Amino acid sequence: MDNAPRINSFVALGDSFTEGMSDLRPDGTYRGWADLLAARLATGSEEFRYANLAVRGKLIQQIADEQVDPAAAMGADLVTLVGGLNDVLRPQCDMGRVCGLLEEAAQKLATSSGRLLLMRSPGRRGPVLERYRARMEELFAFIDDLAARTGVGVVDLYASPALSDPRIWADDRLHLSAEGHRRVAEAVWQHLGRPSELDWNAALPPSARPAWHARVTADVRFTRRHLVPWIGRRLTGRSSGDGRLPKRPDLAPLAWDDTP
Repeated sequence: MDNAPRINSFVALGDSFTEGMSDLRPDGTYRGWADLLAARLATGSEEFRYANLAVRGKLIQQIADEQVDPAAAMGADLVTLVGGLNDVLRPQCDMGRVCGLLEEAAQKLATSSGRLLLMRSPGRRGPVLERYRARMEELFAFIDDLAARTGVGVVDLYASPALSDPRIWADDRLHLSAEGHRRVAEAVWQHLGRPSELDWNAALPPSARPAWHARVTADVRFTRRHLVPWIGRRLTGRSSGDGRLPKRPDLAPLAWDDTP
């Protein structure tokens, strides 16, 4: 039985992870775990409202400047804040500044909302991210400490073996696939005290290792389509989210075509 407190409003803040890349709808827009969670929270509630302020590529300073005050003003029952990884994955990163900005944002949101959740984001294993692994784990250790000091919740996705499986990730190897977003939505759902509908951390069925030629072809395609443009943006200070607005800037009811 679901005895968890009712949530009538939900605001999601962050970057591409919360915007929903790369969980594509048929119309080419992104859905993602936050949209999936909102649809489940909205079931049976005519009062439910949802806003998603996340924009791909945003750094923690941009999240603090552009998203935190609007979200705080909404006074939602539930707020999720996931940020800092785009900073961590840049050539130069002041971890003290990143953690300080995250703490300021969390404190403001915790005092203005019913419940604030932070996350230890999932991390795919692979050579590209290994260079930044120590920074990622420093950020996640700080999130744990922040939660212990302030009482906010943390959904630990980083410790999940299933979410590190390459098959859970999209072709760009930086964003979750539709299955990955489905599992994250379930993880947050269960963290909120809702009854389990699936084992979000269940291992994927064993599969045969792709042939050498197929692996090389996939690596070449990944490098050309995703890695080289990503490195170029990092080196030039550009972002995939430059000039892009949030997909749901207002706390509003879900329309019939918003449901997954």
